[in-house]
Amino acid sequence: MFGNLFEEDKSTVSTSQYGRGKKLKTNGLELPAPREFTNLSGIRNQGGTCYLSSLLQTLHFTPEFREALFSLGPEELGSLEDKDKPDAKVRIIPLQLQRLFAQLLLLDQEAASTTDLTDSFGWTNEEEMRQHDVQELNRILFSALETSLVGTSGHDLIHRLYHGTIVNQIVCKECKNISERQEDFLDLTVAVKNVSGLEDALWNMYVEEEIFDCDNLYHCGSCDQLVKAAKSAKLRKLPPFLTISLLRFNFDFVKCERYKDISCYTFPVRVNLKPFCEQSELDDMEYMYDLFSVIIHKGGCYGGHYHVYIKDVDHLGNWQCQEEISDTDVTLKVPQNEEEVDDPLVVLKTILLQEEASQIPVDQLGQKLLKKTGISWNKKYKKQHGPLRKFLQLHPQIFLLSTDESTVSLLRNHFAQAPSDLQSHAQLLDTLASEPPGLNDNTGCPHWFDINDSKVHPIKEKAITQQFQGKESAYMLFYRKATLQRPSEARANPRYRVPCHLLKEMDAANILLQKRRAECDSANSTFELHLHLGPHYRFFNGALHPAVSQTESMWDLTFDKRKTLGDLRQSIFQLLEFWEGDMVLSVAKRVPAGLHVYHTLEGDELTLCEAEVADGEDIFVWNGVEVGGVQIQTGFDCEPLLLHILHLELSGEGSKSEQLVESPHVFPANAEVGTVFTALGTPVGTILMNNVESADEGCWTAIPKEDMKKTFREQGLRNGSLILVQDSDTDNSLLPKQGRWTNSMNELNWLEVKNFCQSESEEKQVQIAVSMHTVVFDIRIKAIKELKLMKELAENSCLRPIDRNGKLLCPVPDTSTLEEAEVKMGSSVGLCLGKPPTSSQLFLFFALETDIHPGAEMEVIVEETLSVRDCLKIMLQKSGQQGEMWHLRKMDWCYEAGEPLCEEDATLKELMIRSGDTLLLTEGKLPPSGHLKMPIWWYQPARLSGHREGWDRLNCAFSQGSIWRDAPTQGAPGPEPAEVSLLYLGDVEISEEATLVELKSQAMALPSASKLAVQSTALLRVWTVESKRPSRLLRTNWRQLKEYRLGRRAELCLELLQKEEDLGPRDVLLRTQLRIPGERAYSVATDLVWDTTRGWTAGSLRQRVADVYSLPVEKIEIAKYFPEKFEWLPISSWNQQVAKRKKKKNQDTLQGGPYYLKDGDTIGIKNLLFDDNDDFSTIRDDIGKENQKRLAQEKKKSREVQRAQSSDVFSNAGMPTRPRGPEASLSIHVASFR
Repeated sequence: MFGNLFEEDKSTVSTSQYGRGKKLKTNGLELPAPREFTNLSGIRNQGGTCYLSSLLQTLHFTPEFREALFSLGPEELGSLEDKDKPDAKVRIIPLQLQRLFAQLLLLDQEAASTTDLTDSFGWTNEEEMRQHDVQELNRILFSALETSLVGTSGHDLIHRLYHGTIVNQIVCKECKNISERQEDFLDLTVAVKNVSGLEDALWNMYVEEEIFDCDNLYHCGSCDQLVKAAKSAKLRKLPPFLTISLLRFNFDFVKCERYKDISCYTFPVRVNLKPFCEQSELDDMEYMYDLFSVIIHKGGCYGGHYHVYIKDVDHLGNWQCQEEISDTDVTLKVPQNEEEVDDPLVVLKTILLQEEASQIPVDQLGQKLLKKTGISWNKKYKKQHGPLRKFLQLHPQIFLLSTDESTVSLLRNHFAQAPSDLQSHAQLLDTLASEPPGLNDNTGCPHWFDINDSKVHPIKEKAITQQFQGKESAYMLFYRKATLQRPSEARANPRYRVPCHLLKEMDAANILLQKRRAECDSANSTFELHLHLGPHYRFFNGALHPAVSQTESMWDLTFDKRKTLGDLRQSIFQLLEFWEGDMVLSVAKRVPAGLHVYHTLEGDELTLCEAEVADGEDIFVWNGVEVGGVQIQTGFDCEPLLLHILHLELSGEGSKSEQLVESPHVFPANAEVGTVFTALGTPVGTILMNNVESADEGCWTAIPKEDMKKTFREQGLRNGSLILVQDSDTDNSLLPKQGRWTNSMNELNWLEVKNFCQSESEEKQVQIAVSMHTVVFDIRIKAIKELKLMKELAENSCLRPIDRNGKLLCPVPDTSTLEEAEVKMGSSVGLCLGKPPTSSQLFLFFALETDIHPGAEMEVIVEETLSVRDCLKIMLQKSGQQGEMWHLRKMDWCYEAGEPLCEEDATLKELMIRSGDTLLLTEGKLPPSGHLKMPIWWYQPARLSGHREGWDRLNCAFSQGSIWRDAPTQGAPGPEPAEVSLLYLGDVEISEEATLVELKSQAMALPSASKLAVQSTALLRVWTVESKRPSRLLRTNWRQLKEYRLGRRAELCLELLQKEEDLGPRDVLLRTQLRIPGERAYSVATDLVWDTTRGWTAGSLRQRVADVYSLPVEKIEIAKYFPEKFEWLPISSWNQQVAKRKKKKNQDTLQGGPYYLKDGDTIGIKNLLFDDNDDFSTIRDDIGKENQKRLAQEKKKSREVQRAQSSDVFSNAGMPTRPRGPEASLSIHVASFR
């Protein structure tokens, strides 16, 4: 019915070996972990069987069901040993269920396996990986059990425990005749939509009457006429165990899509069903039912995960939770100051009480919290209380959310409360509000556990309230009659009522497990230690080094990690008969400079594990003071750093040569940077550093003189750091550009090979044990054998790595090892048809630039000596394109067209084209070498005074097709919209040697530009265009274009000025707008030039703005506008002070985050003498945000539709993605026993 509607989220799917296919079932090498402190066993997920695990745990913790099943012996069910005999009647499903329950009760393992049970269901690997609805499974499993138990004493097991009846009655208002119809049920399905909780739903179903009258009369069989009547339903027979299914998944017939109802739906721990029953003469306790299991679904209607909260009726597990602090103690403690108010309820209610408006947006509430407390919700409360919106949802007794959950207000009874009362009683309100009706925790402290696949955790009963609503919420409820009592001998006794043959089987299995664990523990309890003998070491060049050889100075010792440090010391004394005096054992570590001692191992009574000694640890054996007469400094602070120092080489006469030399030097990490001069024997000069962690090869930073007293570590220097020492008059052109990279890889020991050949095979994928030195050819041949493919594929197949998106990458050569082919251990590769390229060939992807999307690439194998022109011809022929107006571009890392391959006669090898690269077929001929071809646009800020009329005339003069976006939206004056209007003038082909002035002249010579009537090129400002907006300002008219590094895909726009300008390198051009007091609008924009010679500080900018507008600097507020977000970010000196405390000194500029100020940015100015509110936004910003929100929702819907339409694309291609498969019904295959 639901198919894989409930497929698991990637983040929650078990990654254990048990979900990877049937062939791994026989893998007995993996020793199961013992039970954890709860002494309860979980169930391993087979890939998509969390729904099955949750239901099985519920049945297992239903003692009456479990014991009824155990009461059926082999004489009735048969034996599993006889299941393969042709004439034997073996009821496999109940037998496997018995065995599973026995394992959950008695077998000492963290999690049991359900593979044998699912085999008895007749499920395949595919069905085990597919998720299903747990409510559907509940009905199908009960049906399968009833069929399996036909002819046994347990034939009525399901009927006896779960069967109930409902009576539907229609009463005629005329003759009082009653028409009845009885219905059987194993579970009750109740509505969630528009219902507050379980009792409300039961009231609607079994108390409320439906009246037939007016146009909807009832035909009475007794009266034989249409009459008024009343229809009702009642519970006639109640079962011992009541199962309730919540209808959380519905279908929206307007939007034609499924959705999950995540609204608040309460349910009590004890429910009284007397009002809903037909007969109510019995004692009240006969109608009382206690909650003992809640199956929870986490996720949406197209993906999720199941786990279960279960009450341990027989106290089989260890339930240990910290005792709660008394509510009385909590409420009596009144907060002394603001620092003590850590309760989010107190803070949020205080904020809402101070608001003039009755309700505010939830997002704005988070902002006000940040403003009031100085810390955001996510940083202070999210880890403990979850997201802000969900926290508000969980306290409906205090907060009232709107229907779309976008705004929040206090309920009236809380809103009317005085702030003083609020503060004194805040935590009391919190206590009262956190206890919904029906849930209490004062009756014998019931033992509840959260069982999530393999993991079992104790929880408190009140944790159930967190599952009333949200994406993670209750989906099935299980109640048991309150009158059902368990015998005292069953309490904390897992062996109670377990059949003898299963007790013997579990005892034998536990003995075997203990034996295997002991063997494994013995094999894994030893590790290797590397003993470095102090008398064989010497200290020089800042670190310890072997005096003779490494083999004589270091001994390898295999030692039991369960023994103590004292035992280790005694063993070393016995090995070293010559040792005299004290023996100190210290942890050492090899560093690039040599060996360094870190800390001494103390506490002879501690085991090696307790002392945190690791396998392969280096232990330095010495007297604890000196080595070879030299006193040794130990610890992390004085760790030796190997630095590479560049300095001018001195000749014999003392003159300096012009070539820098690099020499390694070792310094303690806590030494002062100035000691570099002492080590080199040079006078004080300048030190520049280039950290190896910098991504910029030429990122050199001069160390100020006042920082020479700082240590190397404080300056951020590490092993391998490069520093340059030079005199103050040394030419900076001597600075080198050197880069360092470090790589690390987490190695596994297997490779997954997927079958992408078109031949039939029982296996779709196989895991091959490999190492980094395994040859690819051996892996391919072994995969063909294990996949049971034709031997002919050995001559015509290859292995291709698969990336995380399921794309097949270029084949790897058969002769290379995994390390040489750069294939990661634990990754997936595809076995595909076709030979891999030879060492002189390239495997390339290519696609049309107009059709760039994953899956559109074509493949080709070419010689690396092939020219670009010939490669282009081959790709055009293979793609079916014609003509000569084409060129090739290389796709960049962000899946966009990069730089073109300009040298058409060059070979692919010369242009550094590698196998796996993607080339794009782009229409259009390339400009000659050394030339640029750039689109030119006309740009005039629409809000600058004196230019509106000309802009309107230009809009009329040009065709609409040349405008990216129309003029700004009408409304209140404000900053430019997110996408500005640009008019296309044409393309300019120009030499890279040309100057900016020549570019302006050539642009003005375009036919379209003649309509602009520009008097002089000096009145033109040139910008680069990025994301359809002016981006970088090009300065200095006589500078050559190649110096700007525009690139071959650059686009430029021209802006008309009122007068000539000459911007210096330190000048920043900003567009300032003064806010109109009393209106959400700004005056026309004005260009402001800000000299940043004294720094990019907020104070400097504020002073410049104040000078231009003739306002006191303390009476203005300024903010930067972010047009893409329609948001304003205030700029103040306070922001800078915060930044200084949290960031490095180099980052305390407006150039860095969060402002990233640059040329062309809009700055809003507010005169506090007339306008003192905090709001910088305009009406256009509100409209823009609404449009963005609407577009985001439309895109989301479009993606969902597209995902639904193309859900089977990757599965048909064999890609390892997680598409939403076709709906498949759930079934359990049962043999006939009638």
